[in-house]
Amino acid sequence: MRAVVYTESGDSSVLELVEREAPEPGPGEVRVRIVRAGVNPTDWKFRAGGMGKLAFPEIVPGQDGAGDVDAVGPGVTDLAVGDRVWTMLAQHTRPGGTAQELVVLPVANVAKLPDAASYDLGASLGVPAVTAHRALTTSEDGPDRLAPGALAGTTVLVAGGAGAVGNAAIQLARWAGATVISTVSSDEKAVLARAAGAQHVVNYRDGDTATAIRDLAPGGVDLVVEVAPAQNLRLDLGVIRPRATIAIYANNGGDEVTLSVRETFSTNARFQWVLLYTVGQEALRAAAEDVNAAVADGAYGVGDEHGLPLHHYPLERTAEAHAAVEDGAVGKVLIDL
Repeated sequence: MRAVVYTESGDSSVLELVEREAPEPGPGEVRVRIVRAGVNPTDWKFRAGGMGKLAFPEIVPGQDGAGDVDAVGPGVTDLAVGDRVWTMLAQHTRPGGTAQELVVLPVANVAKLPDAASYDLGASLGVPAVTAHRALTTSEDGPDRLAPGALAGTTVLVAGGAGAVGNAAIQLARWAGATVISTVSSDEKAVLARAAGAQHVVNYRDGDTATAIRDLAPGGVDLVVEVAPAQNLRLDLGVIRPRATIAIYANNGGDEVTLSVRETFSTNARFQWVLLYTVGQEALRAAAEDVNAAVADGAYGVGDEHGLPLHHYPLERTAEAHAAVEDGAVGKVLIDL
């Protein structure tokens, strides 16, 4: 089978297309024939050495993918050969991710793909959708699961609504009944955030962002899905209501934040850090179930019409796909197998 591998940290040039023997599933595992693989910022950050030294001598990148089960190991009863599926955290504790034709994974890292969903959509779930689900379900006064009406009466502020996680957060929050405000950096990105479902979009490069958000939510927002805390935390503290949650899932714009103790005390705010690798299996499974329900309801999609343009690369151009994500491609980068 064909696989893309790297054996040392570095830029995208360390990626190499090779032939490898097809792996066999063990107890509690399935083998998935990947049709489409997703590329996330974590993929190039792992490859570049930003997450520490390599965990294995040879690594196939890729957390997310979609395809068909083509073999099952002993004890597997929930999945069968021929099932269409999508993956979560495929490369987290294993050397083999989704940038290969066949990948073996524990059943806990695989979810059935709803009948109406494309492989493009399946490969775009994983990291973005599960991260967004976690960010939306950890509030003191909010739900721990998403469903229609679960966020009714809630105002959610999504920073960076044109990004993959921001897009997912908008779609899931709207499906669950929230009012969504999104901040963006351009008119073009505003179009994408609105296509995802945001009722209100604020260009933070035009005028006073805090005033614009407060005009839309005079009582303050209930929940912030934050991608750039170093840049936005003072803004967030200025627009939340008491007991709101600021869910932080990335460090865009800097690694350090400064908090005013008095200012933060006054909000009774909750800061929720979101990193999928340590959220636990219960949270991952809840997210997979709820995301699948949104997809089955037709409330979650990809492509221009859903505010998430798709960019396709063949497997042999995986290095270009990584470089595109690293360079800030707007939308979702996919690898076609």
